[in-house]
Amino acid sequence: MRKLRRVVTGHNEQGKSVVLFDGLPPKVTLGGRLAEVWYTDETPASDRGHADASLRSLQMEPPARGSVFRCLELDPESQIADLDAAARAALMRETLASLSAAHAAVDTTRHPGMHRTRSIDYVVVLAGKVRMLLDEGEVDLEPFDMVVQRGTNHAWVNRGTEPVLLLAVMIDAERL
Repeated sequence: MRKLRRVVTGHNEQGKSVVLFDGLPPKVTLGGRLAEVWYTDETPASDRGHADASLRSLQMEPPARGSVFRCLELDPESQIADLDAAARAALMRETLASLSAAHAAVDTTRHPGMHRTRSIDYVVVLAGKVRMLLDEGEVDLEPFDMVVQRGTNHAWVNRGTEPVLLLAVMIDAERL
């Protein structure tokens, strides 16, 4: 993953604004492709405390009534081109299971990476080009394109030669 810098602010004992954390996100997982930036456990979120909210067990969906802020790097799909369809599907199932999200693979007939989360996601493409597949249709996205993903079944597919960098804020939503 590209070098990421995370700056988190807070308040000192006198109520003055200060930097609490400045550096690499401490939790980078999935072989260095997913950086957890911050979590909240409720809405409205609390600005109290000095604990690092990114230090928790990894899960794809945000906590109930909470949110997650993350960066994801997607490798080109050509890196798994030598895998047959069954092996690609197994790889995606394993990836979702590692994110406590095996249940999110509701209909993978279009692509093994199709998934649906119980969230509204605000996604920005920071680098590279990516195709967002939906049940019906697809959209090619490039840097600075923004997506509001409203609990829909989708997959992110990198058909290019360079990694794609996505920034996402996922907020808990009512199940459809």
